Amino acid sequence: MQGRLVGALCALPAPVQRLLAGGGPVRIDGLELAAEYQLVLRLITLSGHPGLHTMTPAQARAEMQRSARVFARAPIQMARVENRVVPGPAGPIPARLYAPFADGKRRPLVVYYHGGGWVIGDLDSHDTACRHLAREADAGVLAIDYRLAPEHRFPAAVDDALAAFRWAVANAADLGCDPARVAVAGDSAGGNLAAVVSQITTREGGPKPAAQFLAYPVTDVSTKHPSYRLFADGFLLTERDMDWFRSHYVPDEAATRDPRVSPLLAPDLGGLPPAVVLTCGFDVLRDEGEAYARRLEDAGVRVALRRSANLIHGFCNAVSVSPLSRDATTEGVRLLRDLLR
Repeated sequence: MQGRLVGALCALPAPVQRLLAGGGPVRIDGLELAAEYQLVLRLITLSGHPGLHTMTPAQARAEMQRSARVFARAPIQMARVENRVVPGPAGPIPARLYAPFADGKRRPLVVYYHGGGWVIGDLDSHDTACRHLAREADAGVLAIDYRLAPEHRFPAAVDDALAAFRWAVANAADLGCDPARVAVAGDSAGGNLAAVVSQITTREGGPKPAAQFLAYPVTDVSTKHPSYRLFADGFLLTERDMDWFRSHYVPDEAATRDPRVSPLLAPDLGGLPPAVVLTCGFDVLRDEGEAYARRLEDAGVRVALRRSANLIHGFCNAVSVSPLSRDATTEGVRLLRDLLR
């Protein structure tokens, strides 16, 4: 019922959405928040929804699962959806393969790392996003359920992400995909892992991703960029939430400067795979994501940076209910598709 309500509200004309939200347009830093998200955020406030930072990890994981169900509508149909197991450094890693095609042609394969601050999220929480990615990229998607903090702190997630990518390259043909076109992708903390995997594989000279797709990625936990001050509270992902994620994932202050945690701090970004970087205007992570895109470009890496100026963090998970989110995500995914062609 909540999902249908959100979908119906997002379909209303913008003036009606503003009226229901109970205020004029929200403008910060020269940007105007989309009316549909202004309304959704208002409903979250009225519901008395507690912040993630007030919960235990177990409670926050349950809350993310509930939210994913709210934002999920009829699933995009795939030719195949298969639960898999990928060998990892500490044991089997659950994974899920999405294959939108059944014509026998070898498509690219995208290894996907879900968001959730390295603490929450799983294969189900990002099922909608992975189906949309598979369809619009015309590619197989292998979603990875890497180990989460605080039970498994840094570098456990990195180790799992790296092992999963290497396994995907070695087994792409068996999955019906092209071993020469294996990309990495992720949102938020998953975007962080995709960037880190790209750096490590490039530096070590082994098989590296054909491309990287980074949606509002975490790139620097060593400091707080100006967007933290601008959007500290009231736009879904808050400064206190990020502090909570960081405290669970990073074992000590020195680790925040490790490029495997903060890829923006890597001394050399030359030779990395071409990248699509998506950011959103009303997001604490906006500035560090865009700073990473600029550093990639300065290093000679081909980069397509797209800022969705009127959206908030997490919009890729709302593609089934929000037309604006669907359009922004689809534009970015099709850029990835073009890179893989």
